[in-house]
Amino acid sequence: MNRRGFLNASAMATAGFSILPSGILRAANGPNNRLNIALIGVSGRALAHYGWLKEQSVVALCDINEAFFEHALTAFPGAKTYTDWRQCLEHKGLDAVVICTPDHHHAFISNWALNRDLHVYCEKPLAISVEEARIVRQNWLGKKGKLATQVGTQMHAQPNYARIKEMILDGAIGGLESAVGWGNRKIRRDGYFPAAGKPPAGLHWDLWLGPSPVRPYNPRYFSGGPGANCLEWNMFWDWGVGQIGDMGSHMMDMLWNGVDGTLPTSIRATGEAYNPEVTPVLLEAHFEHPANDWRGPIRVSWHQGGSLPRNPRPFIDFDQIGHGVMFQGTQGFIICDYTRRLLIPDGKDADLSYYKPRSAERQLPPIGQFHQNWLDACKDPSKSTCCDFEYHSHLIEQMLLGLVAYRTGETLEYDGANGVVTNHAEANPLLKRHYREGWVLNG
Repeated sequence: MNRRGFLNASAMATAGFSILPSGILRAANGPNNRLNIALIGVSGRALAHYGWLKEQSVVALCDINEAFFEHALTAFPGAKTYTDWRQCLEHKGLDAVVICTPDHHHAFISNWALNRDLHVYCEKPLAISVEEARIVRQNWLGKKGKLATQVGTQMHAQPNYARIKEMILDGAIGGLESAVGWGNRKIRRDGYFPAAGKPPAGLHWDLWLGPSPVRPYNPRYFSGGPGANCLEWNMFWDWGVGQIGDMGSHMMDMLWNGVDGTLPTSIRATGEAYNPEVTPVLLEAHFEHPANDWRGPIRVSWHQGGSLPRNPRPFIDFDQIGHGVMFQGTQGFIICDYTRRLLIPDGKDADLSYYKPRSAERQLPPIGQFHQNWLDACKDPSKSTCCDFEYHSHLIEQMLLGLVAYRTGETLEYDGANGVVTNHAEANPLLKRHYREGWVLNG
């Protein structure tokens, strides 16, 4: 019943990093069956990938901070180092790239890699403009079945995703009517940090800025801990889209999988006053989706920064859940996070006599290890991945449309086939970014 062929799920040890035990790939990956991989961005989030990457052949390392190479080379001795990802992608003999750069480089590197017939694993979000999401999706669809792609929403491999999907399909809450996700982070910034000294030797600030406008260097942009430094810069419009692309990518992934989402037909959003430098903290966005082959039309929503959905029961504390998703049907609710789910029947006829959980034999099969899902598809592209560029680009395109609606203050009607807002001409320029001279998305 899942048009994407949901491939399935074994539990991850944590909600953050997922590192394979040494040797888990060895049986499938003999010396002559390893991928030649370029790791682009070698610290921060990339550290979570070292374990499984050691079972492949990492032949190229790229980072704008040369200080990170010493540690990376202890894990991947013999790899050639680069500071400019454009040069790295020309490394001879590459099969694939793993992208762990700041968000404003994601669509660029992904698209350039696809143009060079490379398999791509990219951390989320895949894009920070509607145009970027659509261009990368169109490029990959032309190569589908030949290349493997995966976006790093690794919690998708949790078994809870499959169990929730089954409950919805099997009628645990009756007919699906709406779904909402939320995140509770409240990281505020007034604007870009002022100039503060010069970058240390070996830190290439201009390459970090990449296609975005020139801004003065400030060491605060690099003051976060490993794996969390994105929280120092991803709220600025030039480099990210804040929580709607960060935890929004994760929680909307759980929602998207449950509803089989594509693109909305209309969007409205409200939030705090617009800041031309910083994305909003407080925000709610609502998207109308058409019917598909197993459900009717539904509303999908996102809340962040203190905005929360309407609570169906006073004893449920959404703040304690932190980041979560709620599905509402004609006969109840499912409230969930990565690993937990709560079924709440609702209505005088909601006695659950209409719902019978499926047997273990009929359950959706497990995805297994998230990165192995991609590696298997790299070696046999006829296999699919659970979070490919078609799936995630639709998801992030919707979220980015929410930001466009927020900026216009209008309810937008959207033609998803052509990527055009049909009722508000001023919104269409906001679907794209403007890049510095010398930087092209389709290189």
